[in-house]
Amino acid sequence: MNREQKWIAGTSLFVIGIVVGLILSARLDITPRLHSENATDSTMTVPLVNTQGHSPFAKIAKIAMPAVVNISAEHIIKQPGGEFQTPFDDFFRKFFGDQIPQFKIPKREFKERSLGSGFIFKKDGKFYYIMTNNHVIRNADKIIVKLSDKKILKGDKVKVVGKDPRTDVAVLKIEYDGNLPVLRLGNSDSIQVGDWAIAIGNPFGLDRTLTVGVISAKGRSGIPLPQGPDYQDFIQTDAAINPGNSGGPLLNIRGEVIGMNTAITSPSGGFVGIGFAVPINTAKWVAEQLIEHGKVSRGYMGIRPQPVDENLAKAYGLKKPYGVLVAEVLDETPAQKAGLKEGDIILEYNGKKVTDLQEFRLMVAETPPGTKVTLKVINPEGKIRKVTMKLAEYPEEKIASSNKKGEEEKIEPGKAKWAGLVVVDARSDEAKKMGLSAEEGAVVIEVKPNSPAEDAGFVKGDVIVKVGSIEVKGLESFKKAMKKYKHSKKPVVVKILRNHMPMFLGFSPEEE
Repeated sequence: MNREQKWIAGTSLFVIGIVVGLILSARLDITPRLHSENATDSTMTVPLVNTQGHSPFAKIAKIAMPAVVNISAEHIIKQPGGEFQTPFDDFFRKFFGDQIPQFKIPKREFKERSLGSGFIFKKDGKFYYIMTNNHVIRNADKIIVKLSDKKILKGDKVKVVGKDPRTDVAVLKIEYDGNLPVLRLGNSDSIQVGDWAIAIGNPFGLDRTLTVGVISAKGRSGIPLPQGPDYQDFIQTDAAINPGNSGGPLLNIRGEVIGMNTAITSPSGGFVGIGFAVPINTAKWVAEQLIEHGKVSRGYMGIRPQPVDENLAKAYGLKKPYGVLVAEVLDETPAQKAGLKEGDIILEYNGKKVTDLQEFRLMVAETPPGTKVTLKVINPEGKIRKVTMKLAEYPEEKIASSNKKGEEEKIEPGKAKWAGLVVVDARSDEAKKMGLSAEEGAVVIEVKPNSPAEDAGFVKGDVIVKVGSIEVKGLESFKKAMKKYKHSKKPVVVKILRNHMPMFLGFSPEEE
């Protein structure tokens, strides 16, 4: 083989090697890709950059923004007129008697305006349904809806279908002859922490602003918000949400609505990275009832539940805290008729484990009235049983707690001290000085710092009415309970009244 033939052969082998290498790398998926065609996760269904160099959020904006509306609500505040008195009226009367001039304040009206967002989620002929927050249109005398095509609807063109303050969900109905886009509702139960979250709304009146973040957390509750709602199971996101975003959609990477932006928590009033949205599954359930019935019909059991902490879990022999404790069973309710007792812990609801108080409240509320449900409960002695009841409809007015009244009996002041607790008889002079109206029990007047009593959650003013199996009528029965449970190796269940409301604590006196 001459030199020229060797050169041709070497070149050929080199070219063949490159081709084989490309084929192998393609088959073995060695080269990283931005998009997987077979991916099932919602965060992987769209490449980070498309062929035109745009992000997937640009596509979401085109799909969703036209279905987002601007809502402004007006509430007229009437200020009554009347006579105006000055600090000098008495002085002038000394000289002019009652003939002093009277100044009158004229009647005046003020318009209170609120701005918010909403989104179209349903169409029925020429009517479109808009979902928004209750607090956006609360007390509104006039509602104005501005569409993406700049058309403004008001008056008879906008009607309130229904409002639900307990979830902060409201539905509007508008009449429109043309075609408007309708957003597709997703499944908020399927979202995961870390998924993309896209918020669209009208912050500070800036029409259809899009912000992007992730799902920061799920199932947030106990958030102190001035507008509520009572039922909280929020999606938390770091997508920027500001005043005016309320009622706007929170979307996933597919452009489906997974939540309705509702609130922020902030020391300054502006966004600091923590926003909350009502899960769309909850909002959809409420909206459907508002459209069909004009109100929300919720299941009602008739108990006052409380969370189960670590001490209570130990007292009941549970390996970890879960379920809800029945602090009170209200009279003439499904719970009372079914034999549910105060002190019971509900472990399961219709075969589903009860993890916390908020979840339990939502499970009961979303069960239609008239439905038979089965509970798995455990009592303070550790006995497990099943309770079946037929739920009623949640009453419009809250049922007030009834307090037992007994005859007045003068009890000489006295004190008892136990594991950081200092108590007096509920009928003693010292208890009455504290403004307590309890007719029996032992009143906590002091809780020692860093004591078992403080760890259990006792606070000054609590009225102890039961310790373990002993009913506490006064100081003497409290001392009897002290003697019986002084060396208890597991927490003792203590029933108290706090602001007249029953509550249970797990107390470990031997830890002192």
